[in-house]
This record gives sequence, C-alpha cells and structure tokens, in this order.
Amino acid sequence: MNISKEQIARSSVLVVGDVMLDRYWYGSVDRISPEAPVPVVRITREEERNGGAANVAYNVLTLGAQASLLTVVGDDEASHKLEALVAKTGIRTHFGRDADLKTTVKLRVIGRQQQLIRLDFENTPKNELLASQTTVFESLLPAHDAVLFSDYGKGGLAHVSDMIAKARAQSKPILIDPKGSDYSRYQHATAITPNRAEMQQVIGPWSTEEELRAKAHQLRQQLHLEAVVLTRSEEGMTLFDAHGELHVSAQAREVFDVTGAGDTVIATLATLVAAGASLREAMPLANRAGGIVVGKFGTATVSYEELFA
Repeated sequence: MNISKEQIARSSVLVVGDVMLDRYWYGSVDRISPEAPVPVVRITREEERNGGAANVAYNVLTLGAQASLLTVVGDDEASHKLEALVAKTGIRTHFGRDADLKTTVKLRVIGRQQQLIRLDFENTPKNELLASQTTVFESLLPAHDAVLFSDYGKGGLAHVSDMIAKARAQSKPILIDPKGSDYSRYQHATAITPNRAEMQQVIGPWSTEEELRAKAHQLRQQLHLEAVVLTRSEEGMTLFDAHGELHVSAQAREVFDVTGAGDTVIATLATLVAAGASLREAMPLANRAGGIVVGKFGTATVSYEELFA
C-alpha cells in the first residue's frame, strides 16, 4: 500500500481522551535506607513527557499528519506543564479546565536502569464540564478527517456516545482505544482496538482461534462496529470485519519496552485512515509501527520514514 507523505501531511486527526503527564525521576542508588529496607535514590535528572491521549496525538504528529487534542485537565501546575509540552510539538490544544480536578500524573522513579516505583496522582472530572466539551468537539469535527478516542478510564470520556453520534452524522471514521468491561458506549464506532487482556474482560477467555473468531464477530455485530482490531503482542494483530478476518504476525525484534505501543498502533491506524486508506490496508502498517516502537525506551513514536522504510 502506498500512501504518500503529502497525503499524510494533508490529513488531520482529532484526538479526544484522557491525558496525563509522564514524569521520570532518574537517580543513583548507593545505599539502603536506615529507616526501612528500601533503596535511597539520589535524583540526578528529571524528565517530562506527554502521556495518555497526548502521547497518541504526538504519534499522529510524528507520522507527519496534523493533530488536535481535546481533553479535560485540572487547573494545576501539571496541567500547565502538560499543555506547554503538547503545544510545543505543534499539536493544536483544546484543554478544558476543572479546578476540582487533579491532572493525572504518573511519576516513575528510576534507579540503576530500572523502575523502582510508580506514583499516580489523579481523580475524576465533573460531568458538566465534560458536557461542554461535546459542543467544542462538534465545532472541531469539520476540520478533521478522522476521530480517535483514547480512553484511559480516567473519566474524561463520559459523553463518548454523544460524540460518536455527532462524528457519525458528519461521516467521520471513528477509532477507539477502549477501556473497562462495558463497551456498549462505543456503539456505532468504525473500529475499536482492544489488546488481549481488554478483550478478555469483555468477551471472556477463549481457548481456540475458532472460539475467539465467533466471540469477536458477535461483539462486532452487537456494537454495530465495522471492525474489531485485536492487538496481540507477540501474536501480532487480527482484524475482524464483515468480510471475515485478517491476521498479521508480529514483527520479530528485540522488545525493549512495551510502554505506549498501543498508542502508536491506534495513532497509525487513524492517520492512515484519515489519509484515505482502508482499515485492512492500514493494519499491517500499524502492526509494523507497534513493532518499531517496542524497540525504543519509554513512550516513543514512529516517523513516516521509519514506517515506510
């Protein structure tokens, strides 16, 4: 499949969902604490990255497309830090602020090349603010070729059903990275991209490919989706649609870090669909992008050149 760099540059993806600030504190571990049997980490360097839906939007951007990000954050230091980080990349930001909300921060402390602890700061946004985001969403739709919902289960997509209806009314392809065990709110989307664990939460375990196939098609029909795209780590990816199934094997390479691989896969799918590709054409490339990104440390991204090399 050949999608030119120009086609991608002309396409635009609207990313909606839960954002977070990924903080990394790196340090040296020289001793054990006298207070408790834990390592003492002397912090030598701090790093901050776009997390959650912000990382998804960044993946769209590094592939060469245009990205807008619609989300709800707190009115705190982390939210302003995150918005500045996101804006600096060239992503168009539409941040709704809720003073009672704590912007999600994931703080990872890393010593001797390994993660020692992760601290999460978060709470859930208020419904009325989320309702006002739906109006903003509707006004942004016409300027975009595809919509990507990145659900991290942090409460920012409480009105996702209304948004799907509005996007469908404007014939926009809708791709969703789902969360939780109730997928009924994703009805009528174009495609959802659960991983194995997420899929099992919804359809239960399967022991054979036959059983998986039957359950996946049942879910697809029940939710009126065009496709279910199952990401299966070392087993590659499988797409279930009205024509049957399409499977691509994993790209064999050294797995360095799986953080954010799902973000890269759905961002690549959405970008290619926005540029005019079908899901069946886009999936092998999204699988390849996921394979490239697990060879990098932390939440990473893939460029057009790497993808089409």
